[in-house]
Amino acid sequence: MVHDIEITIAFEAHLGYVPEIEKALYDASLQKGTGIAVRSTEYLIGKIKDGKAVIALSGEGKWAGFCYIESWGHNKFVANSGLIVSSEFRGVGLASEIKKRALELSAALFPGARIFGLTTSLAVMKINSGLGYKPVTFSELTDDDQFWKGCETCPYYDILVRTKRDDCLCTAMIMDPAEERKVNGKAYADRIKVKINHT
Repeated sequence: MVHDIEITIAFEAHLGYVPEIEKALYDASLQKGTGIAVRSTEYLIGKIKDGKAVIALSGEGKWAGFCYIESWGHNKFVANSGLIVSSEFRGVGLASEIKKRALELSAALFPGARIFGLTTSLAVMKINSGLGYKPVTFSELTDDDQFWKGCETCPYYDILVRTKRDDCLCTAMIMDPAEERKVNGKAYADRIKVKINHT
């Protein structure tokens, strides 16, 4: 079965999906090895209202996936965080498409910023590698305290504290769009459509 999935910048009309997204993020945070941070309703609503989130919807109007953008260090660093795909649409490549759209939005909102991420997920690492991310040490990430504060809801936060932010279970990865030339310098539509083979 083929589904038409629309991946778009989230806006106020999508606020009704926040409870589902919040629950999916929370459920994912409970799974061993994900290292995903929990986000409040208010936080997710703020990201959507600020135009700093990407949402994927099926042709039937079902929520299929989500990702939001955070900026740090006076907009010198940008993270695409909270990448989550509804269980109904997993295993068909949707996460990669959402990530690409989030990168495009990041480059449009924060030109010149280095895009980074922390993850324990092998699947996310593979997606990131395909997009030009490279593994780096934690010292190459932002030193913005507010970013690291966001790790407090992760079950592995105690490791980060013990190592004084030098190491954790997550792998740190960075992509510089100016070097990769995969994101910056291009104009993108607000919406893209992809066909997902889904059985």
